[in-house]
Amino acid sequence: MTPDARARLEALGTVLRAHGLSAWFTPDGLHVENPDADGCCTVHPCAVITVAPRAEDAGRPWFWTGWRQPVAEADQVTDAVLAIKGLLDGTPGL
Repeated sequence: MTPDARARLEALGTVLRAHGLSAWFTPDGLHVENPDADGCCTVHPCAVITVAPRAEDAGRPWFWTGWRQPVAEADQVTDAVLAIKGLLDGTPGL
């Protein structure tokens, strides 16, 4: 993980924790969990977030899920928080 990617994930993790989610680093990226929702395959809904360039956006850095789904441009932390909270809201079938 590059220093820039780590710094972006640290900033994202700080904001996610302020919004009541749990967030910590793993070797794969920023592990984010919603402790207030029930999961289907895990106790709580969770995702691993990474930072990587997005070819469709001129190679700008984006946040990505572990499933390689784009979350938001890495400069748009508020958009990323909203998207991650929606992803981990515990609603079945999402």
